[in-house]
Amino acid sequence: MATNLSPGNDPTVASLLRNRAYRTLITAQLISNLGDWLHLLALLTLVGIKWQATPMQITWVTLCAVVPMLLGGPFAGALADRLNRKWLMIISDVLRAVLVFGLIFADQLWQVYIILVLKGLFDVLFSPAKSGKIKEVVPQEHLQQAVSISSFIEQGSKIAGPALGGLLLAAVGIHWCFVIDAFTFLLSGIILLALPGHALFDTVDEEDAAKTQERQRSFLSDTAAGLRYLVRIPVIAYGTLLLCLVLLVLQLADSQTIILLRQIPDINEDLLGWCITASGIGTLLAALLCAKIKTSHLLQMSLGAALMGIVFGLVGPFAGMLHAGWHTTFILTASFLLAGVGAGFTFIPFQVMLQEQTPVHMTGRVFGTVNSLTSASSVAGPLLGGILVTASGVIPAFVLTGASLVVMSLAILCIKKWIDIRQSKQSIPAAIHQPLK
Repeated sequence: MATNLSPGNDPTVASLLRNRAYRTLITAQLISNLGDWLHLLALLTLVGIKWQATPMQITWVTLCAVVPMLLGGPFAGALADRLNRKWLMIISDVLRAVLVFGLIFADQLWQVYIILVLKGLFDVLFSPAKSGKIKEVVPQEHLQQAVSISSFIEQGSKIAGPALGGLLLAAVGIHWCFVIDAFTFLLSGIILLALPGHALFDTVDEEDAAKTQERQRSFLSDTAAGLRYLVRIPVIAYGTLLLCLVLLVLQLADSQTIILLRQIPDINEDLLGWCITASGIGTLLAALLCAKIKTSHLLQMSLGAALMGIVFGLVGPFAGMLHAGWHTTFILTASFLLAGVGAGFTFIPFQVMLQEQTPVHMTGRVFGTVNSLTSASSVAGPLLGGILVTASGVIPAFVLTGASLVVMSLAILCIKKWIDIRQSKQSIPAAIHQPLK
């Protein structure tokens, strides 16, 4: 099945852009996503280069950002299904603005840790609420294209954000990046005030009776419902498994990228920004290619993981032999470009597949559960990566990451036919409309 991720000249794009509610939602997303990259680049530069943090200290920075997602994902999903999604997003934006502004006054790592944990608690509220809101303001026939445009915005912000962040770092300094990032969250919240608080399209389906029962359940039951739904659909189950394993292995090295760059003598502070920019361009290119390649989502994910593995397996040893200069910048940015293409083929098809297969009333719980599962990998990966880099160095960590990603990709390719057979025997509509006990 082809995945149409490129807006191109599709007539549904014009229809979507005439949808005022959807236009408001993606405008707020664009501003918020752009600010996310300004904040992350400034924080990594502050901690990794200016403060010369150790591998384990950088690991703790990563963990503080993702642990709230691990612990709160399913509960946030349940809240997104029970409460007004518009106001959940607005509250999340406003409180994140306050917290990011607080980074200006942080001068010790423990202060950064506390701010990141608190910010993560509100990050986890925003994502399932936004995913559910898309289905409230977009008709079913435009849903895939709506997800496509949202993905383009997310990946486009990875291009503009680091580039703008690099300019701001050079012109006004790290603290002003935090100020601007705080402003983007605040502006996003203001824009969301114009979003309708109610659903514009009828979201009641054959599960209306089951939906009524689910609203009476406890949060723990809601969480279990999301997990049970994931297990019922073979391509979703194995896609989620592959995604979690990729994130686990990828974070062994990816969380220590700043340590790798520090191995290069006389490294420039803006090199990290250029590498992240190249990764964003690569992911955007992958989004364009996914629309033209006639193959399954799971196959695209496997090939993407293999490409990332090859890049990470090679970039570690090569980085250890480089010296500061234009040739080093070119080699590293080209490598991160290819890694971004691999990431796009791994993550974007999964997100589209999940949106396509999830009924509207389950959106918050399913996406919240997926966020928690992937966050578990994002917690274990950096922790193991910090220990590995401390014990054996950053270059072996990149080589191990690369080899593991390639092996996992080959394993999924070997069992793909068996997964397809199981999927063909599974009635998707029946699975969707079967009551969750």
